[in-house]
Amino acid sequence: MASDTPESLMTLCTDFCLRNLDGTLGYLLDKETLRLHPDIFLPSEICDRLVNEYVELVNTACTFEPHESFFSLFSDPRSTRLTRIHLREDLVQDQDLEAIRKQDLVELYLTNCEKLSAKSLQTLRSFSHTLVSLSLFGCANIFYEEENPGGCEDECLVNPTCQVLVKDFTFEGFSRLRFLNLGRMIDGVPVESLLRPLNSLAALDLSGIQTSDAAFLTQWKDSLVSLVLYNMDLSDDHIRVIVQLHKLRHLDISRDRLSSYYKFKLTRKVLSLFVQKLGNLMSLDISGHMILENCSISKMDEEAGQTSIEPSKSSIMPFRALKRPLQFLGLFETSLCRLTHIPAYKVSGDKNEEQVLNAIEAYTEHRPEITSRAINLLFDIARIERCNQLLRALKLVITALKCHKYDKNIQVTGSAALFYLTNSEYRSEQSVKLRRQVIQVVLNGMESYQEVTVQRNCCLTLCNFSIPEELEFQYRRVNELLLSILNPTRQDESIQRIAVHLCNALVCQVDNDHKEAVGKMGFVVTMLKLIQKKLLDKICDQVMEFSWSALWNITDETPDNCEMFLNFNGMKLFLDCLKEFPEKQELHRNMLGLLGNVAEVKELRPQLMTSQFISVFSNLLESKADGIEVSYNACGVLSHIMFDGPEAWGVCEPQREEVEERMWAAIQSWDINSRRNINYRSFEPILRLLPQGISPVSQHWATWALYNLVSVYPDKYCPLLVREGGMPLLRDVIKMATARQETKEMARPPPVREALRLAPAPQRTDVKVADGRSVGVIAGPETSVPIVLSSWAQERLKDATCRKEPCWQ
Repeated sequence: MASDTPESLMTLCTDFCLRNLDGTLGYLLDKETLRLHPDIFLPSEICDRLVNEYVELVNTACTFEPHESFFSLFSDPRSTRLTRIHLREDLVQDQDLEAIRKQDLVELYLTNCEKLSAKSLQTLRSFSHTLVSLSLFGCANIFYEEENPGGCEDECLVNPTCQVLVKDFTFEGFSRLRFLNLGRMIDGVPVESLLRPLNSLAALDLSGIQTSDAAFLTQWKDSLVSLVLYNMDLSDDHIRVIVQLHKLRHLDISRDRLSSYYKFKLTRKVLSLFVQKLGNLMSLDISGHMILENCSISKMDEEAGQTSIEPSKSSIMPFRALKRPLQFLGLFETSLCRLTHIPAYKVSGDKNEEQVLNAIEAYTEHRPEITSRAINLLFDIARIERCNQLLRALKLVITALKCHKYDKNIQVTGSAALFYLTNSEYRSEQSVKLRRQVIQVVLNGMESYQEVTVQRNCCLTLCNFSIPEELEFQYRRVNELLLSILNPTRQDESIQRIAVHLCNALVCQVDNDHKEAVGKMGFVVTMLKLIQKKLLDKICDQVMEFSWSALWNITDETPDNCEMFLNFNGMKLFLDCLKEFPEKQELHRNMLGLLGNVAEVKELRPQLMTSQFISVFSNLLESKADGIEVSYNACGVLSHIMFDGPEAWGVCEPQREEVEERMWAAIQSWDINSRRNINYRSFEPILRLLPQGISPVSQHWATWALYNLVSVYPDKYCPLLVREGGMPLLRDVIKMATARQETKEMARPPPVREALRLAPAPQRTDVKVADGRSVGVIAGPETSVPIVLSSWAQERLKDATCRKEPCWQ
């Protein structure tokens, strides 16, 4: 199981300072610019961590607001020291690098910083005397500067400035630079002249850069230990140059197999050359290559003996000449990864879980196109088989989703994989901390990527968690996201169906303060709009039924939400639904349950006192829908109205006595041993109907309800009855002259006397939804699988397990 070790003090302090910059490290100058307090000095270990954690928060925590002048805190090296920083995405602009230009940086990683322009090239010169490692991966515009086009009037109409490629910049003066990444640099940059001044490069990444002449690489044949040429269209000339780099320990000539412009085909001869000429090689990546010749041994020889990584037994013939097994061999999306004897300790491929996880680990940061396909393979493994390295798989998927939150393919495959990696089968292996990380990355995906499949997958993944317990640390945020999904203007029914499920769960097991807060966020209004839309379409589906169910839950003991329901034409919708869908039993139960909550609020009951409403409630007393539930709830509504006395009966028809008679008849028709589709967390609304003589029928309904519940569910409800002071009230009923004899008989429930032991009372009201209904389809880019949630009407809503069925689209 993953560890729940608390975060280090350094981590907690760093996070707190970054979220409270102007109250801890700095102060606001002119209400805008951050300045470091003059009495603070921070060493490089703390400064580096502050900057790197800040970048992480900006890119992964959607609730974190970046500060425009954050980097100005580190402008003075006399009070702050920066040495190793990793910046990424659009967070970083030219002025940010300019703010720290006086720092003696040793390591600077700029990844996909597309807002950087040629101004930052000049800033880089400020670090030339100290910089050892530099990455400009994906900084596509850093070699462009803006120039007034002068006479280019037509172009100015479209773009007021023209971007001009800078060709005169070189790394002259970067004497200490050893590690350089120029991956995905734009075409046209003169790579050879750019790099020529560097005398002692040890590592070079030219991913995605096309150069027909690679001879310039030989100037580092005595120093270069790592060379990455991912997605470079190679030729025999390139191979001749590569094998001269005899110090190489890591060589990556892999490519994306879906790209069609590659002419070069890998041969047995080339692999043999690598083994013969590059004697120090420890890591080789040839992923995505089509092998032109058969490099494997015979099938009979391969199947003989146990799996081995010894070069002498290699199934790949050229690798039998290796002096030792490779530390890493990249074979993802090649036929070689499926061979038995591969001479490497770690192999990326698509043969099994280990190879797939190795691929995700190796390619996540810089190759999202490869990573998404590897995660899709993991999705299939988790869906069809069993994931044996669960914790590693979860952490890798979380990292990929954080790193590429705007990449559609990764968001789709990653969210789909998370659904299967977090289901109840794996729950015991996951720590609270890890599951919280999953929740956060899921919510990030929902906020950052408004794509139907991603939204659906994320919602289904949330169904795997104990609700609301595991979501409470993000309670407001998740409710806001779900309410936005439930906006009736959105037409995707499958997402709405799942979102209503989640909303129902979130409001059914929380205290009244939470319910009121969610009501103010627009929960009640959103549900009513959904119901109204369904009415217009004349459709009574799960969304309709679950919306009423959610309203039933959120109005439980929350007068403000009950009032909101009435103020936004809730009663009209109730009558319209009753008329339009007379045979929908579960719908009727949910609606009457909600109106029972409204009727419990004394100040709101006058709004129910109309001839139309009273007639409807009276007619529903004879309903046999859903057992006794509709009739029971209708009687409950009328019991509270009757409790206000004859003087409050403000309608001529139907008459109070007539309604009373129908209530008595209904109660007498119910089976006292009926099993119920309702759960009480408190008996207070029922108990208040006992000590009174104004309405004997209300008293009788309350007594019947208590007798039924403690008789059928003694372990659950006897302790609650005792805890809330129900026993003295029932004894008083027995002594009351106004109480009917049958009421007095029911006030002596045997189970109460037998089960007076104190036990934890039920704390929450459950979600009222049907069992075993399909609520969504979890989808990767190449497959879709319908999900059926198990019963949501358990005592505690936990572990929403799922049944999977194949579905081909």
